[in-house]
Formats: sequence, C-alpha cells, structure tokens
Amino acid sequence: MDSSSSSFVAGLGSVDPQLQHFIEVETQKQRFQQLVHQMTELCWEKCMDKPGPKLDSRAEACFVNCVERFIDTSQFILNRLEQTQKSKPAFSESISD
Repeated sequence: MDSSSSSFVAGLGSVDPQLQHFIEVETQKQRFQQLVHQMTELCWEKCMDKPGPKLDSRAEACFVNCVERFIDTSQFILNRLEQTQKSKPAFSESISD
C-alpha cells in the first residue's frame, strides 16, 4: 500500500471492518494492475527494437523469458501473501476478541 492508501485505511478505524477489508483488497488489486502495466511496458521496451509485421526469434525469446519471469514473480508474491494471511488471525476471530 502506498502512504496515502495506508493512511486512508488507517483513518477508517471507526468504520465497518468489512468496508475496511474491502478497501484493502481493492487497493491490492490496483497495485497488481499497476505491476502488470509496468511489466508490460518494461518487456516491450526491452524486447522490441523495431516494430514489424512479425516478431523475430530474438524478440520472441525475450518476450517469453520476460513473461516467465513475471509469472515466477507473481507466484512468489501470491505465496507470500498467503503466508501473511495465514499468520494473521481470522477475521471472525478478531471480531470476537
């Protein structure tokens, strides 16, 4: 979360916890979309020397490698998020405390 988003969510302490959770999830989605956009731009700039009707073999291999690295990175991030979520108490448990 960037500082403006985290301060916004932190300021929602008195707001419905479900709404706060929804905002956090939507913020994560937004960050993921930004990451996809940045990765697409990076791969395009790195791999595309000269646009043409077909990709040459070097550009095609570069795009494949770039996409595979993106998938690896995405999987790593998802696994890390799952670990983080498992280490936090369940939503219903935190309400009953």
